[in-house]
Amino acid sequence: MMIEKHEDHCLKSCSVHSYIRKNWLGSIVFPFSALLQQSEFLDQTEVLQRAQIFKKNCKAIFPNRRIITTVFNDEGIQFLVTRYIKALNPPQQLLDIFLHNSNATLDLIARFVSLIPFMPNTPDENDGSDIWMTSERCISLAIGNKEEHAILLCNFFLYFGKKALVLLGTSGLEGHVAYVLTQETNEYLLWNPSTGQCYKQFDPFCPLKSVDCLFDDRNVWFNIQQSNTPMAVFFDYSKESFWKPLLPKNVQGTKVQSIQPEEIIYFETDKSMVEDLRNRIERTLKSKVMEWRPKHPTRWNRQCTLILRQILPKLELGIGSFVSSEGDNEFERILQFYWVTGFPIQMPYTDVQSVIDAVYQTGINSVEFPQTEFALAVYIHPYPNNILSVWVYLASLVQYQ
Repeated sequence: MMIEKHEDHCLKSCSVHSYIRKNWLGSIVFPFSALLQQSEFLDQTEVLQRAQIFKKNCKAIFPNRRIITTVFNDEGIQFLVTRYIKALNPPQQLLDIFLHNSNATLDLIARFVSLIPFMPNTPDENDGSDIWMTSERCISLAIGNKEEHAILLCNFFLYFGKKALVLLGTSGLEGHVAYVLTQETNEYLLWNPSTGQCYKQFDPFCPLKSVDCLFDDRNVWFNIQQSNTPMAVFFDYSKESFWKPLLPKNVQGTKVQSIQPEEIIYFETDKSMVEDLRNRIERTLKSKVMEWRPKHPTRWNRQCTLILRQILPKLELGIGSFVSSEGDNEFERILQFYWVTGFPIQMPYTDVQSVIDAVYQTGINSVEFPQTEFALAVYIHPYPNNILSVWVYLASLVQYQ
């Protein structure tokens, strides 16, 4: 900045001295690796420009359908979405559980992805300036957006040799969503990474309302069919009369280097930390239940609590019935004397307050019937990299008159 200064003993008409003062605004650091990649950026410039034109043309045909062709990584570098797709290894711990049941293993992997906490919702108009992390970052930070979850699940499925693509669309429940489409022998399956659930194409209970865009490691396809509801969509994306491709066939056969790592390294979650957290959540919830009932005494039924603790671990892996075989007789005995109301809550672990809020919303604590007893059990199933599945069972017991 230029600063003018008059001499102290002189009038304003006298000579003026000018000084330059530097005001610091900020700084930026370029990683050396980024400079080395400049040649790669120059090669990709034409493709990135083509992607922007392609997106504009698609929006001109169907303005309300979703299309994402390029995104920024967490270093601010722009890439085609195709470069996020690559076969990646799931945790070995998951592969060892159902050694002779591949379908059960796929279901478990989808469940694992759904347990990774989601970033807070952002406005749906954000499709134009997305920032996506690699699958390795998503796992290491134990958080991700909808698209990052879908990419991770897609990459896991590719590890098993599945034919899988990421699907962008909308859901009546979640707004903008990213699913995974797998091509089976005689049908297509739609996987919701936020819940781990799988739907057949013609399942009336599938919450997916629109199928707008597909991409894999080679190309991006935009749905130009008149109907985009899952039941009406023709999923054969090789037909250009149904799906408009970003890259022509002579280009899409050439694979571009993925930005994903060669493999993901996992670490085992500390079981003592998990047990400490379980005890803390259980103590906190018991305290909260009593706090939520200031005008009524809160009595705890220890026998029922022990039974619920036996039930919850079996529910995590979907093995066994609602009542475990060990606790079957005891639970039946309780039902002879008590009217039991309650249900298990399952959620990914983010923080204790989220668990408290979920339990409070059940309203089970608001029972005003005299002589009501309560049972509370908490179970946390640890997965690698501190990804946790939390189960809470709060039940009220009223003795038959």
